[in-house]
Amino acid sequence: MTPDDLAALIRRRAADDPGARFITALAGPPGAGKSTLAAALVAALGEGARAVPMDGFHYDDRVLEARGLRSRKGAPETFDAAGFLHLLSRLRDEDEVAIPLFDRDLEISRAGADVVLPEDRLLVVEGNWLLLDEEPWRAAVYDMTVFIDVPEAELDRRLMARWAHHGKTAEAARAWIDGNDLPNIRRAVRGSRPAEVVIRWS
Repeated sequence: MTPDDLAALIRRRAADDPGARFITALAGPPGAGKSTLAAALVAALGEGARAVPMDGFHYDDRVLEARGLRSRKGAPETFDAAGFLHLLSRLRDEDEVAIPLFDRDLEISRAGADVVLPEDRLLVVEGNWLLLDEEPWRAAVYDMTVFIDVPEAELDRRLMARWAHHGKTAEAARAWIDGNDLPNIRRAVRGSRPAEVVIRWS
């Protein structure tokens, strides 16, 4: 399914209640291309569409260090899940909502870094754990659910390239992927609720 196909499906579904926001969950493991596909989908949807990343709810490194979770950054327990669920509720009920964004270069979340405006009615929420079948994540409610399916070997290749781009040596990238990213990949793939739409994105 192409971004244009998925956009057409979202528009058909959203037409049933044109006055309400329509929230699509775009989930997948690390390296699946969620941000890239979300941007392509928003472009295909056009006016009134925008992406809302889950990554803005990362706990700060100082919090993770205090909790002994720095080496597991990116795992479900390293996010403010309650804050994310509250955001979903606000997006349903409020016309204008400030959202946090994660700055990967600085490795920090920036509160109020962007604003969802009243005219933004077609929201594409993207993140690893949107469909995780664990508390408290399973309380999240969406109008449509999409999961990106990518072979593990390809995810590994992409993550090696990602961490090289962010300055890690090949050895450090390999250690981080094996100790953190791969467990997160397997948890996302095996532990997520079934999505309505499963697509391959390369």
